[in-house]
Amino acid sequence: MTSGAEASREGWSRRRFIGALAGTAAVVAVPAPASPPADPESAPTADPTATKTPAPAAPPSVGKASGPRPLYLGTYTSVDGGGTGIGLATYDPATGKITGAGTLTGVADPSYLAVHPDGRTLYAVDEQTAGAVTAVRLADRTILGARSTGGAGPCHLSVHPTGRWLLSANYTSGSVAVHPIDTSGALGERSALVKHSSPQPGPGQDGPHAHQFVTGPDGGHVLAVDLGTDTVYTYRLDTAKGTLTEVSQAHTRAGAGPRSLTFHPGGRYAYLANEVDDTVAVCAYDPATGALSIGAPQSSGSTGNATNYPAQILVTSNGAYAYLANRGDNTLARYAVEADGARLRLLDTVPVSGDFPRQIALSPDGTLLFTANQRSSTVSVFHVDGASGQLRLAGKPFASPVAVCALPL
Repeated sequence: MTSGAEASREGWSRRRFIGALAGTAAVVAVPAPASPPADPESAPTADPTATKTPAPAAPPSVGKASGPRPLYLGTYTSVDGGGTGIGLATYDPATGKITGAGTLTGVADPSYLAVHPDGRTLYAVDEQTAGAVTAVRLADRTILGARSTGGAGPCHLSVHPTGRWLLSANYTSGSVAVHPIDTSGALGERSALVKHSSPQPGPGQDGPHAHQFVTGPDGGHVLAVDLGTDTVYTYRLDTAKGTLTEVSQAHTRAGAGPRSLTFHPGGRYAYLANEVDDTVAVCAYDPATGALSIGAPQSSGSTGNATNYPAQILVTSNGAYAYLANRGDNTLARYAVEADGARLRLLDTVPVSGDFPRQIALSPDGTLLFTANQRSSTVSVFHVDGASGQLRLAGKPFASPVAVCALPL
């Protein structure tokens, strides 16, 4: 892949530009890490005609779900064929069938979504030049307000497990931000903003490009994945003040372009998807220090018949299997997780029945996997076999304009 720089056309970031272009078994182990320690601005308005179905006011169940469950869909509102806001839908947890339920308007370019741990508030990035994050109360779908991220092109956000802090990554400006969350779920003024200034950008890159910002399994460290600098940064989060202190950096090989990181439930290993060099890697994690050690690159499972950009990687809640979305190859790779998390073994790939799977998500009970297919404007759903991890397509994909995120609750 040669287009490492962001696309400047109409202010689009590189990641949006790639997604809009015309369609075009190895085992790696890493050393065991150290053992864990012992111990508002003006708000946009909602479309009153788009609130036809009830939304949950209580935390989603993590057990076996029954009856229709909520599904929220991210899109771009500023591109041809894009949506008009956050897509509203439900899904049947038994069959995987999706039913549309309207749109929540008033949020610009909501390309990534996350929910508060209590299930009562939805958060969306506003992936624009003047980046922002927006909070939505789910009980009545009231937009609680938007706050500036202090950067351009925010592409990812997550909620700290305490529910007190929102973490966001500004792709275009290469920075990460923290916002406080009050008891209503609304966002306060930004408490931290850090721009990645070191190391220098990797081959083909024009600067830092923060792509993800997540909490480590220990809760005290937060990790930022930067595609532009080939680096995963670890920060200590002050959970009283919401400030960040950098404690370590982990570097991929030059030009890897790391995009997505997910942790094994054991808390001592993580898996990294590298967008630019089309690989994945197993990482060791030390909860005591927050240090990440990136292992050797291995196959994404792509066939080589098309240029491939690995997107999101996930691991099942029991830590037995991992899944990788391959954009270009248009497949989902299935890996066996071995040696208590220290190894990934590629098992197979399945077609996504769509074009350019930008993001994937498991249902809370782990029995379904959703893929948001950007170029085909569809969401595919797969049944997940609990014993083998095998994926089986659950019927015809659901039409959703420029689908770039699917969040099942």
